[in-house]
Amino acid sequence: METEKVIKELIQHLRETLDLMHSIKNDELREYVEAAVFDYASEHKLKSSEIKYLVERIYNAFRGYDVLQPLIDDRSITEIMVNNHKEVFIEKDGSTSQVDIQFESEQKLEDIIQAIVSKVDRVVNESSPIVDARLHDGSRVNVVLPPIALKGPVMTIRKFPEKPLMIEDLIEKNSISKEASEFLQKLVVSKYNIFIGGGTGSGKTTFLNVLSNFIPQDERIITIEDSAELQIKSVPNLVSLETRNANTEGKGEISIRDLIKSSLRMRPDRIIVGEVRGAEALDMLQAMNTGHDGSLSTGHANSTKDMLSRLETMVLSGASLPVEVIRQQISSSIDIMVHLMRLRDNTRKVVAISEVIGVENGEVLLNPLYEFVEEGETDTGKVIGELRATGNDLLNETKAQLAGISVNQERLSG
Repeated sequence: METEKVIKELIQHLRETLDLMHSIKNDELREYVEAAVFDYASEHKLKSSEIKYLVERIYNAFRGYDVLQPLIDDRSITEIMVNNHKEVFIEKDGSTSQVDIQFESEQKLEDIIQAIVSKVDRVVNESSPIVDARLHDGSRVNVVLPPIALKGPVMTIRKFPEKPLMIEDLIEKNSISKEASEFLQKLVVSKYNIFIGGGTGSGKTTFLNVLSNFIPQDERIITIEDSAELQIKSVPNLVSLETRNANTEGKGEISIRDLIKSSLRMRPDRIIVGEVRGAEALDMLQAMNTGHDGSLSTGHANSTKDMLSRLETMVLSGASLPVEVIRQQISSSIDIMVHLMRLRDNTRKVVAISEVIGVENGEVLLNPLYEFVEEGETDTGKVIGELRATGNDLLNETKAQLAGISVNQERLSG
């Protein structure tokens, strides 16, 4: 059986016979698909497994996400990368490989993309060829269309687990030590402002979600994101805000900056900004420094020092301030920097936890509290190491003391 050829023929047959496909209910459509497949199967003596595959594949071509649907349904796949309608790659167990599937045409891939972005009120076309969206399960979607994408429409889907990871899961995966996790939990409860940095795919959003679930249940939280991904289950008084792109006339854009400014009038106890990428860094720092202690955010960088430099650059893109003033603002706003890294064995780990302790000689000073110490690797290439306390005490204990929490006595030194 030439599977793809058969699928194309059956899809074409159904399109010709069902003129009002969009008005047919899902159950009714499935019945039509099953009938067409059974007719074909009776002539060609197909196995039950082949019949089941054909039914799902053809049904998904009309109502699901076509060839991507099985990949989306497979929870072990963490990323789907569509380079064009003929090239699809996946990430599974930390490694990337090409899968033997393709869309029937470039137009079909574009149709799927339009279906995805329209469900979250986004627009993507030739004049606005880049967009971020999400699937119904919260998976993050990035789309780039021609003429920007030279080989055809590109779509990248970052999937998230159905059940959000908790700190116990990260400890079990050796992403963080139990001692460091308990330390961070105390800091979150004590309302320290925490900024999480890391490279692409290092797990920043996942870790932000984990820390957010330490927030006491009686607080009011405002989350601000480009594309809503956070899954905070522990706080009932939660407001989730999401940016909006400009319409085809260039109007109606709601930026992260707009949302941060608006959130300050919504009586938040804390503000959580999914990721800062530009001028909104200034608004986030000002929010942290004006009575919204315990706020959390993330940013993209390769080290804690790089993250501080990037924050400076982001603030400068929105305001013409002296660097000294920006550094003072950063040190006054952020209490703790956490850095994540995706190691060469594809594991994601917390590699540094540092306290921001002020500015000296024009430089932001860091007090390292935990650092990942690598001890080698196994025969299979697995990195051996652990996150260890540096032996330095947390110098700014004020917030912890006000919360009645002891943060230094119980910490172990390396």
